[in-house]
Order: sequence, then C-alpha cells, then structure tokens
Amino acid sequence: MRIHWHRRDLRAADNKGLAAAAESEALPVFVFDPAILDHGAPPRVAFLLESLANLRETYREHGSDLFVAHGDPAEELPRLVEEYDADGVVWNFDYSGLARERDRDVEDALADAGSEYERFHDAVCHEPGSITTNNGDPYSVFTYFGNKWLDRDKEEPYPEPDGDGLAAVADDGEFGEELPTLDDLGFDELDGEIPDAGTDAARERLEAFCSADAYRYDERRDYPAEGTTSRLSQDLKYGTIGIREVYERTAEAMDDADSDEERESVEAYQEELAWREFYTQVLYYNPNVVNENYKEYEHEIEWRESDEDLEAWKAGETGYPIVDAGMRQLKRESYMHNRLRMIVASFLTKDLMLDWRAGYDHFRERLVDHDTGNDNGGWQWAASTGTDAQPYFRVFNPMTQGERFDPNCEYITEYVPELEGIDPETIHSWHELDDDEREERAPEYPAPIADHSERREEAIAMFERARGDDED
Repeated sequence: MRIHWHRRDLRAADNKGLAAAAESEALPVFVFDPAILDHGAPPRVAFLLESLANLRETYREHGSDLFVAHGDPAEELPRLVEEYDADGVVWNFDYSGLARERDRDVEDALADAGSEYERFHDAVCHEPGSITTNNGDPYSVFTYFGNKWLDRDKEEPYPEPDGDGLAAVADDGEFGEELPTLDDLGFDELDGEIPDAGTDAARERLEAFCSADAYRYDERRDYPAEGTTSRLSQDLKYGTIGIREVYERTAEAMDDADSDEERESVEAYQEELAWREFYTQVLYYNPNVVNENYKEYEHEIEWRESDEDLEAWKAGETGYPIVDAGMRQLKRESYMHNRLRMIVASFLTKDLMLDWRAGYDHFRERLVDHDTGNDNGGWQWAASTGTDAQPYFRVFNPMTQGERFDPNCEYITEYVPELEGIDPETIHSWHELDDDEREERAPEYPAPIADHSERREEAIAMFERARGDDED
C-alpha cells in the first residue's frame, strides 16, 4: 500500500500520481494544512470542500474512501505511513514557492522516518524546464514557448483506478475524519456564487464547450455577454479534471472541425492552456514574483496611495461602467471574464495608478479560480512590470473597451442595474456627461473618479521616471 497525498489534484481519473500509487494499492489522503489555509479565502475553500466531497463519493463507489486529516503534513504523513504500514507516499507537484517549501519539509520528515516518497508532474502537460531556449534557459517571451508547447506531443490521460487499486475501507466503514465546514475552518460564510464542483461538473463544462463554443472561441471570447469561454479555470486550478483529458478533448474537437477557421479557433483555446503553463514556469523559476516586479526598472515606480480609490474600485463604484461591471461580477460570482480582468487591472494600475499588488491581493481573496502563476502573470502583464508584459505606454481606454466588447451594454447592465434602460451610446460616454445629466439618468450611479486622458499621461510619465528617461 502507498499513500497518495491529494493537493491540487482532486480527482481519481487522469491523475498521474494516483495511478502510480494504485499499482501497489493506493490509500487516498487529504490533509487540511493550517499554513495553507491561512492563504485561503471563502470562495476557494468552499469549492475545495465541495470537490473533496465529490472525490470522496467517487472513492466510496469503488469500495474505498478518502482519508481526511488536519495538521502539518510533515507530521501527519509520517504518522499515517506508520499507522497503516504503508510503503511510502506519492504526490503530484505544485509549483508555487509556498508549496515547494512545504514539500521539502515533508520530504525531510519522510526521509527521517525511513519512508520512501515519489513525486510526479501532473498539473501541466510539459513540466517547468522541459521547454527552453536553445541555451537551456526558461523563456521570458510567450510566443516562442507557446509555439513549442503546441508542437510537442502530449501524454494520454491516465486511467482511473478501480477497486483493486484502492485501499479497502476499514471495518468501521470510514477512514479518518469527516469533511469540515467553512465555519469549522474559521472562514466567513460565502457571500457569492461558486460553480458546481467535482469531476462530473468539470466534464460537463468541457463537453459543452468543445461541442459548440470552441468553434467560435477565437472570434468571440472577448465578448463577456456571450459566454463563449470554457469556464474550466477553477477546475484546472484544483485539478478536478486532468489537463491531459482537457487537451485530448480539444484535440478531438479540432478533428471534428468543419473548416480551417474552426480549427484555428480550437487552437486559440489550446494556446490559452499554453499560457497557463508559461506562467507556471515563470513562477517556478521566479517565486519572488508573487511580491516583486518581474521586470526591473532603474527607479521605484511611484504608485499613488488612495484607500478611497481602491475601495471604489473593489466595490464597482468607479463611474466607468465596464470596469464596475467586472468588479461586481467578481463579487457576485467569485469569477470574472478574462477580458474584464485585463480591463480592471489596467484601470487600477494606469487610471488610478495604484500598485498592482493591491489588485492581486483582492483577486486572491475573491476569485474561486485564483491561481498564483496565472493571476500574478496577468496582473504584472497589465501593470507593465511582468514578463512579456503590456508596454507601459499602451493604456487601455475603458470607454473604448466597453464600446468594442460590450457594444449593446448587455454585460454592463447585467451587473450595473442602475444603468438599465439607458441607451448604450450614453453609457459608453458616461465620462462626458455633466453632473446634472448623470443625476437625471442614473442618480444612484457615481461620476467617474478619475479623468482617463489625464491619468493616462500621468501614468506614462510615472513609468518614464521609473525607467530614468527624464535623466540627462
């Protein structure tokens, strides 16, 4: 028997580490680690708990169970090895600095206890360091990484263990403890929605996408009112579905495409999977990017400080309709459309000139799909501080973004009901109205908290000072 330590792989199918453990009978274990929970937030922990409940049910259908423990994994895992006379522990890699530090502690503890352990790359198709420059260095520009990623062969999904590959339940019919609640873990009640959790729900989302929207993804993915994205981000974050299974299904969709245009659209989605792994590699080789700029400037960036502006941004009360719609979607659904993530991040860092870290921290608290590599990469891209980032002099115009990607204001009025019944042209030119006109049309909706044209120039000047461009 070998223990399989679940972390960000909350599934039985297409699980590389679990499949290896099942060769000698796997005992599935999940440990609620206080050090990791300290970085949690209600939406993510709620999704985690539902995913664990789904996973436990899967194991029980096979005559096994999910062992649940609480505490430091460096203490709990050696204890369980001894208690169940296990041959060792198997787990899949996580790539954040915190996770890697935890793994080193667990490895040391298992080695001290005389227990074997084995680790697998499971969350990505191509592990960090496997796609490099000709000199063997990790890529800092996505295009070259992405082209190689798309050209590389992918592993097939791993089979789900049957009852013979899993430890049978104890005589009392249970392993370990029952699953806790949010309250048990010290988290506030969830105040937003989360998607259905578990492998079945993830597969339904994948199938719905690949059978229809994948074929118009490239053309329509930036239009938030149309819902043409896969909505698999939280499933990939927590591993309720395997990346190999997702890629295989998209490859099948490409084979079923009726035109070059449809095939290109599916490939555009596969490219987003490559972006995910690109940012994973950036995080792996640069764990400090969680708190520090990836890109070095000669001088410190002179971010503004304004608690009032930050709170208005968080609340969706900036007076810029497309920005506010995105922030209110985040509050309501613990999710935000990707185009809106770029818009609101640009607005915070360029229009409000506030530090990207404040926005990243808010996303980490609110997003059900918060992924350290992806979110950090996205924020630093928008802030012009990251790898392969948006140039500092290219500043999103929130009004033209709204006009282009939500021309009829369907998305805006869904989340900003104060503007319902107002014609789209007026909504997109909200910044041009005088106070009396705004008061007459939507008395409960605020005036813009910043002048985009002025702030654009100020933001560019701020970055030029950081670059040292104004020095002799």
